[in-house]
Amino acid sequence: MSDIVFLTGPARSGKSRRAVELAARWGEGTVFLATCRATADDAEMAARIRRHRAERPAAWRTLEAPADVPAALAALAPRPAGVLLDCLTLWLADRLDRVDDAIIGEWKALLAHLAAAPYPGIIVGNEVGWSLVPGNPLLRRFRDLAGTLAQLTAEVSTESWLMVAGCALRLK
Repeated sequence: MSDIVFLTGPARSGKSRRAVELAARWGEGTVFLATCRATADDAEMAARIRRHRAERPAAWRTLEAPADVPAALAALAPRPAGVLLDCLTLWLADRLDRVDDAIIGEWKALLAHLAAAPYPGIIVGNEVGWSLVPGNPLLRRFRDLAGTLAQLTAEVSTESWLMVAGCALRLK
């Protein structure tokens, strides 16, 4: 079973920076699994993506989250030294057109693939349920699914960390 590190916390808490620091030990064979795609009509998100790219080593390979992440990872050659998935909640947002059971099943398959892989993994997530209950049913569904996927991730991870204000608090 591979080591999986789960980093979670609120927005701008240092999760991605810490994930890059941890994954840097794997060297040039690291694969960055990007779960967000920039669109022409979202300049702010495009700027965020550019900033994140600048924060990680240029030698890393980037794999944009395809429809079947485990198959895409299995097809990579050479085999990755490690995989950094950033992030769970953007992966989820890209799949909200599906039923909950399908989303949960796909996430479980991705986790099983990473747990069985011959390389370590890091998964970044966001804590989105620490505030008011959203007034919108879609936002409540997103919040609930994000919490469910985070629990599943923490369950299979060898380490789980909460990032707050750039500081890491070990949960597991």
